[in-house]
Amino acid sequence: MLFTTALAALVASVAAAKDSRTFAVLQHFGQGPLTTCRADPIVSPGKTSSHVHTVMGASNFGLSVTGEQLRESKCTTARAKADLSAYWFPTLYFKDPSTGLLEPVEMHYMNVYYFFDATNDETKAFPLGLQIVSGNAMLRTAPSTSGDAQLDPSKGPIQPAQITCPRKNFNPPSWPSGSDGSRAGIKSLHNDGAGIGFPFEDCDGYASPMRVDIHFPSCYDPSAGLTDYQNNMQFPSDAGGGKLDCPPGWIHVPHMFFETYWKTHELKSRFESMIGKASPFVFANGDTTGFSAHGDFISGWDEEELQHIIDTCDVGHAGIHTCPGLKYGASDDSESCNIECPVDEVVDGKLEKLPGNNPLAGWALGGVDLPAPLPIPIPSLPVKIPIQKPSSSAAPPPPSPTTLIAVPAPTLQPSPSAAADVPDKEDPVNDKPEVDEPEKDEPEPTPTPAPSPKPIHTKTVYDTVTVWQTKTVYADDLPAPTQSAQQSSGNAPEDIAGFKYVGCYKDTTERALRGEVLPKIGDASNTACVDHCASKGFAIAGTEYGGECFCGNALTPPEKLDDAECAMACRGNANQTCGGDWALSLYAKGGELPGSGAALRRRHASRHYLQHARLPSRRHRR
Repeated sequence: MLFTTALAALVASVAAAKDSRTFAVLQHFGQGPLTTCRADPIVSPGKTSSHVHTVMGASNFGLSVTGEQLRESKCTTARAKADLSAYWFPTLYFKDPSTGLLEPVEMHYMNVYYFFDATNDETKAFPLGLQIVSGNAMLRTAPSTSGDAQLDPSKGPIQPAQITCPRKNFNPPSWPSGSDGSRAGIKSLHNDGAGIGFPFEDCDGYASPMRVDIHFPSCYDPSAGLTDYQNNMQFPSDAGGGKLDCPPGWIHVPHMFFETYWKTHELKSRFESMIGKASPFVFANGDTTGFSAHGDFISGWDEEELQHIIDTCDVGHAGIHTCPGLKYGASDDSESCNIECPVDEVVDGKLEKLPGNNPLAGWALGGVDLPAPLPIPIPSLPVKIPIQKPSSSAAPPPPSPTTLIAVPAPTLQPSPSAAADVPDKEDPVNDKPEVDEPEKDEPEPTPTPAPSPKPIHTKTVYDTVTVWQTKTVYADDLPAPTQSAQQSSGNAPEDIAGFKYVGCYKDTTERALRGEVLPKIGDASNTACVDHCASKGFAIAGTEYGGECFCGNALTPPEKLDDAECAMACRGNANQTCGGDWALSLYAKGGELPGSGAALRRRHASRHYLQHARLPSRRHRR
């Protein structure tokens, strides 16, 4: 369908005057999401992602899909047929306080606002295959002292994510009054129904349960390229007069805003005992705070159609599919577009652990921001025949191992700034009762006992932010430690800064060492971890899972394991061994665990000697 003369004139008029924002909502339809899957073709191309995502959009979505492949899709969940893009975000799980089991929360529906902001720039359609990520999957601590979004890089660090909790009334408030984010989420200064972090109340607003909101940057740097998601996008800055401009040489594209609604209210009868005290919800990456909300996008738009929408359409909530003059039109509401996940595993039902074995972390679980780990070679789960059609286009290159935050570089720690102007169709929400501050070294116990199975640590680095590239592995499937890991030195471990190796000990989801959990020390090794813990005055240092570091003055509980359980090479020094799966390589000041006693030390020394007579270690060989 050719544009009419009248429409062409309207295009010229709109393009010449961008003094106010226009917008149109992209609506999705059908029976459930496109798929629910541990796939992330941006952060983990060609591999199993570290955590489960709920995926919307075009049917050729897969582990390594490109924009060209998306354009060959047979269907899409988007009501605008010209949009064959892929949209995905972490799945929300519910942890039953009675059983400790996890199950996915049913997604209610998703909207994507397409804002065409007032600007001195010319707003252009997304180039085909553009990859954008927003949010930080590694966050377990409050990214800001404000509960509001902050999207202007000239005003401080970016905070693109919020959670909206519509309620019939806001007494008591949904987020604790005066919360600084250390024990609960933080309420918006401008909206009782919004904040950062999961609310502690039931979101019972009419037809609108808990909603996760993510703003996406709209300035594209063509010199970075379509697939360099860590560097190719940033938010525009205030140019005065209510306009937002991109840096010179960058391309201004539409400003997307994800709204994902989850049927949390239907679960109220099962978490009433927690209301006002804690949240029963957790993202698929293990985040129990909600601070790590994030989303991903690969453009599969017909560029001509999207440009026509940008230049002529301001239909608002009526939906992009109702814009005048569309070539492709709208999908039939009776249709549904669904595919099988290309990764063959169970991600729903009642689960003892999250798919990918992501440990729960945050608030009472002793959560801190996860370090940006280096990818490690772990084989992927069985993968089904790819959904997408073959293409000559190469899959996007894997991300650089040195930068794993997917939010624009200068925007990791948001500041208290004005909330973004987002249409809000629901009621607001409030704060919540003050919570007593716990001892710094001892996290408050979880409301329900953690399940006992022995999961594997997987990291989501920015799932968006995003994560290591990993697979779901169960304890019984782990290969035996390699000979190189076991037999590189015939000597007992050396001292490190006055700390001596005292053995391999069990870790738990509550953390056996709680003084400082996962400090940011870069590529971890025993040397680096001991040096850090000693500098902070701790008497015990432990490394786990190839390079996680923990400090403390007591071990809870002190459960000894065979040294063969601590056989993973350190990422910071391959000649050292840094624990294993839920197993800590421990070093103690003076060679004795506080409170262990001489008898325990002698017994441990005897076992340690016998073990190393059989399996020499490289724990501290330089």
